[in-house]
Amino acid sequence: MNREEKNQQTRRRIMDNALAEFSKRGYGASSVNTICASKDISKGIIYHYFKTKDELYLACVEECFQRLTDHLRDALTVGQGTVEEQLEQYFSARMAFFQMYPVYQPIFCEAVISPPGHLLAQIQARRQIFDDLTVDTLARLLRPLSLCNHLTINEVVETFREYQDFINAKYQVSFLSAEEFRRRDENCRKALNILLYGVIERRKD
Repeated sequence: MNREEKNQQTRRRIMDNALAEFSKRGYGASSVNTICASKDISKGIIYHYFKTKDELYLACVEECFQRLTDHLRDALTVGQGTVEEQLEQYFSARMAFFQMYPVYQPIFCEAVISPPGHLLAQIQARRQIFDDLTVDTLARLLRPLSLCNHLTINEVVETFREYQDFINAKYQVSFLSAEEFRRRDENCRKALNILLYGVIERRKD
């Protein structure tokens, strides 16, 4: 094994331990000492690869959003099915990712719902790829549709993002259980459905 491969293995081991720690305890209650103790990794080794706890946490956040975005890109079939079917495909793929990789769910929730205040800008930068994919997906679904005359695609997308912020405000806790997370995702799905189709059933004359 050459030096580069050994470095990659060591960094991966640190990341796996850090993901487990931040997933279990969140940013505030986690410590580098605990990460060291869990798999007998020295603090010096950790600080060789990551200068601070913040840097290590941000690396975990970045990996979470990168892997989620890659999963969604692979799972989504562009242009196939009705709008409803494609939206279902998007939300189902998102839930499937967290079922396959549950360690990322608490990290995702904390980053989206209650991020550490002093890391807000850095977290937003690292989740940008996911946000861009979500916006691009919704915009793509809207383009073939006939919107009300006074609305633009950008306005609809921005309104949905405001809906999401409102929904997230309901879940201002450190951790969500799997059921709470499923309910949050379902609320996002319902909000998007209401945004697209309204709440009043039209009569068929």
